[in-house]
Amino acid sequence: MNITASLQEKRGIYQVVLSYKDNQNKRKQKWISTGISVKGNNKRLANQKLEEIKQNYEKFITPIANKNETSTKLFEIYMKEWLESYKHNLEENTYDSYLTVVTKISEYFSGKKITLEKLKPIDIQNFYDNLYKKGLSTNTVLHYHANIRKALQTAVKLDIIASNPADKIERPKKAQFIGDFYSLDELHLLFEKSKDDPLELVILITSFYGLRRSEVLGLKWSSIDFEKNIITIKHKVVQRNAKQNRTLLLKDKTKNKSSYRSLPLLPIIADALKNYRKRIKNNKKLCGNSYNTNYEDYICVDSMGKLFRPEYVTDHFRLLLKNNNLRHIRFHDLRHSCASLLLSKGVPMKAIQEWLGHSTYSTTANFYTHLEDNYKTESANVLATFLKVS
Repeated sequence: MNITASLQEKRGIYQVVLSYKDNQNKRKQKWISTGISVKGNNKRLANQKLEEIKQNYEKFITPIANKNETSTKLFEIYMKEWLESYKHNLEENTYDSYLTVVTKISEYFSGKKITLEKLKPIDIQNFYDNLYKKGLSTNTVLHYHANIRKALQTAVKLDIIASNPADKIERPKKAQFIGDFYSLDELHLLFEKSKDDPLELVILITSFYGLRRSEVLGLKWSSIDFEKNIITIKHKVVQRNAKQNRTLLLKDKTKNKSSYRSLPLLPIIADALKNYRKRIKNNKKLCGNSYNTNYEDYICVDSMGKLFRPEYVTDHFRLLLKNNNLRHIRFHDLRHSCASLLLSKGVPMKAIQEWLGHSTYSTTANFYTHLEDNYKTESANVLATFLKVS
């Protein structure tokens, strides 16, 4: 099939526009974001991305010239091919999670000989029921549903199938997540017990700013302005969890646009950072040539200069709590603890949204509405106590 591709600009981002004819000889267009900014000298990079996208879609779209060839393809094969065509839209670690889901979908449907054309809503529902029997949560099943529906929707848009069978079954309902959190006294005790621990600074910064794990590990000295007392969240460190590929990904990109934020540098954090920088200088002298200089601008490094790995933070934090008989919470729950403390002191939800870097107000409200209800009850009790009607 003859597929042409061109670059277009939309909202400051280079877009690839694919043009091809479907099995009915009708001209079709598909817009795909490269994620590359128009600003700067990025045209060459965008053209490279264009060729990569075009090649992926040539493999995926070409069989549409013979509709029977594609529609009679086994569903599990289609899922794998769809993911490869969609791969360019995903960050590496996100692709890893997609791959895990698609692999399990393919394993379930393997041997059932269900083609894309013959796939029925009951087949998908049976798969979900199988997941529930294995003890998976509704939220996890929802991830599988999202992948299946998205893949099938692509088949609909490309005129491979007439309708999306995933739309004909009841969508798994997302259960409200209620994160655990530490009280003010528990946080003070945690600070005391973590003193001189390798994660002391990581815990302190995360608790005060409610940072995501990727954000606190991505902090650089260049993100700290000691003169203006500003800390800027603009970089992240994540880890690929694919088999045989557990590399660190260092990205000048936050989770979403709102995650890029500048916050006041609190005096207690400024002092802790300055002390930590002195410790790093001493470690450099002690280690000499053995000191790792690859992460010199990063704040969260160990005594040998190596960047803390995300999995180390999670595991060590769990061990720290256990060894000090502290109540178990996840490291991410320090973020919830920060939000809870702000809310308990009357900080408006909108301000908390900006502090945490949530993309929307509703995200913050959905996470912490149960806490807000508690404070509404307190308000009601105050009114009932002081307002009397004779």
